[in-house]
Amino acid sequence: MRMILSSAALLVATAFHAQDLPQPSPKGKVQQVVGLTNVEVEYSRPSIKGRVIFGDLVPFDKLWRTGANLNTTIEFSAPVKFGDVDVKAGKYSLFTVPGKEVWVVHLNSNTELWGEDEFKAEENVATIKVKAEAADLTETLTIDIANVVNDRAELELRWEKTKVLIPIQADATEQALANIREAMAKGDMKAGGYGGSARFCLDRNVMTKEALTWAQKSVEMDKKFWHVHTLARAQAANGMTKEAIATANESMTMAQEAKNEAYVKMNRDLIESLSKGK
Repeated sequence: MRMILSSAALLVATAFHAQDLPQPSPKGKVQQVVGLTNVEVEYSRPSIKGRVIFGDLVPFDKLWRTGANLNTTIEFSAPVKFGDVDVKAGKYSLFTVPGKEVWVVHLNSNTELWGEDEFKAEENVATIKVKAEAADLTETLTIDIANVVNDRAELELRWEKTKVLIPIQADATEQALANIREAMAKGDMKAGGYGGSARFCLDRNVMTKEALTWAQKSVEMDKKFWHVHTLARAQAANGMTKEAIATANESMTMAQEAKNEAYVKMNRDLIESLSKGK
């Protein structure tokens, strides 16, 4: 059985919508910022309802719109790397070819496709392969944006007892640095702005000399344990090990007084790392 919507089915779906009745495959939407890029997925969510899905309702090695009704879409507000393919900002349809062990995933420039027979491979902007994984039972098709860390995430597709993960990378470093420079140029930066800019650069290991200057300014303007900790990190990144240990000890004492165990541990870990010469 293929999930192809005929003209008659389309009329029925339209009638249901006009009468505001529950849909057999209700619409779903997920939105997530990855780095500085907004990623948004819209799809219709069929359920198992006692059926065998992969290998039956959705045949193996056959093109699938990855949902019901109108094709699933994914939209990126800025360029991303989808799997290992560079993709421009824009909105795309998501088609897959499920396999027992490997899925083929297509991003297609046509976003108004009601059936697999309307799909044209020449309109693809990306085609990648990902492994299929065994998973706990998921009754209703679920698409999520998971494992969001820094500029990376994974597009997760789950249904029945199968899961696939598609890597997405949206590098925000250059845009963030441009934002920092723009904010600095205004001349009205507060302590939090200096401290946040320093932390970003230290996390990315870029502009560490500037990060040291900004961390020093944040402490001068507002001497809080979190700003002092950032200064210790900046000193360490610039080879000032002795100074960094002393600054981290100061931040740890302040954090202990404020009963902030998280910063106590971060400072302790930093001191231990620096003391070992790491």
